[in-house]
Amino acid sequence: MLAWLRRLMCVVPLIATTVVAQDGGPEARPIYNRDQWLPHSVPTSDDGLRIPVPADFNAPKGSFVLLGGRLFDGTGAPARPATIVVQGKSITAILNPGERNWPADAVVYDVTGKTVMPGLIDLHTHLTFVDTGDLTLYTNGNTSGAESVMRGLRRMAIHLQAGVTSVRDVASHGDSPFVLKRLQASGEIQGPRIFTAGQLITGIGGHGALHAMTPNYPEVPNGNLNSMVRIATGPDQWREAVRIQFAKGADLIKLASEYTQEEVTAAVDEAHSLGMPVTVDAETQYIDMAIKAGVDSIEHPLPRSDKAIALMAKRGVASVPTLVTYRIIQRNSGGYFGSTSRRFELNEDTIVAMARKMRQAKVKMGIGLDLIISSPEYMPGAYIDELESFTQIGFTKAEALVAATKTSAEILHMGDRLGTIETGKLADIIVVDGNPDEDFNAFRKVRTAFVNGRLMLQEGRIYTPAHEEVPLPVRK
Repeated sequence: MLAWLRRLMCVVPLIATTVVAQDGGPEARPIYNRDQWLPHSVPTSDDGLRIPVPADFNAPKGSFVLLGGRLFDGTGAPARPATIVVQGKSITAILNPGERNWPADAVVYDVTGKTVMPGLIDLHTHLTFVDTGDLTLYTNGNTSGAESVMRGLRRMAIHLQAGVTSVRDVASHGDSPFVLKRLQASGEIQGPRIFTAGQLITGIGGHGALHAMTPNYPEVPNGNLNSMVRIATGPDQWREAVRIQFAKGADLIKLASEYTQEEVTAAVDEAHSLGMPVTVDAETQYIDMAIKAGVDSIEHPLPRSDKAIALMAKRGVASVPTLVTYRIIQRNSGGYFGSTSRRFELNEDTIVAMARKMRQAKVKMGIGLDLIISSPEYMPGAYIDELESFTQIGFTKAEALVAATKTSAEILHMGDRLGTIETGKLADIIVVDGNPDEDFNAFRKVRTAFVNGRLMLQEGRIYTPAHEEVPLPVRK
């Protein structure tokens, strides 16, 4: 049903008019207000698309209770003793100690002495990124879709074991992220829920596409539909590239410099008209262009002016700094080499200084790691390092965890359903040995994880329900 609705929505003609603000504000139109025509009483899919669905869509049967734990709810309130009740995929009650009001047939988990909290979010993943140093496989797609999915499955498991229950995939191969998203949402595979951008959209020679040209470009961009990169030239092609990701089922759009002002404005305008937020991998003057266009978030701690930082704060443009990945690159390679989109000083001091400036300016900041090639092997230490980085730039430990949950859910445009443990929210919950709001190293002991109310991690191991036999048909 969802696929049919998506195809129906995609017959709408391309909108070629850009809304230009007269007050110096964003050039592209504001993001489509999905609540204007769909009130909260209408059930919709639990992703960025918000397609109408039956009330019980993707909801598991039954209920469970997390009894006797210490609740860090992600709202900013201090941890407290509480019991959490879940029915299907939703949190239905948060009880004080001693209260025992839950369904008689509920499965009860005794979590005494453990911390219960919302699942962590990683806002910058590439689930199918190649696991070799041959980055031409990243751009030209000379790797099979099946192989891409298998890489994604393994990385989803690594993230889940670290307590991550939602990932924002900001470029993966072909249709692989959409396959993974669909199977995870239905409960067929274990791992964090996926919000995907599809392919990275950039210009000829842009970030991620430096070596992507092929003899038959532009008839088949990059020569392979399984590429992570979609090359576009001119405003019309940038709009078309956005539409292609939308047709596949994208929750958001990811752009990368280099581009013209007209190109980035057209892409943002097209994405916003379809209800999708836009994030960019950009630097220096390209950040100025992205802010002028009206993007929703900017990845990485790359150079930008103080004026750009002030405009980000004023216009609500979020930041996902991904500090840990630059530390990994610097320490393994000695520098960020061979990229025309990184022609500036970039080291461990500059990235922290830039993140600190954004924090001081009150830019909204979420947690993303950008773990590529073999870097997922650093989990959960990589996530812990990013949390520690946030404390270096002015966050308290509790505030860093709020950034990893509540704020990151808001950057996903999912703050109404994810990021906190509150009645009515989706049951993406982790149980941790220790007090992670006091010591991030507790995330090395994530014992249990529920995603959408489904048990997916038990005793620190991926949990797969036993196969239920279907009786053979009876001879008539």
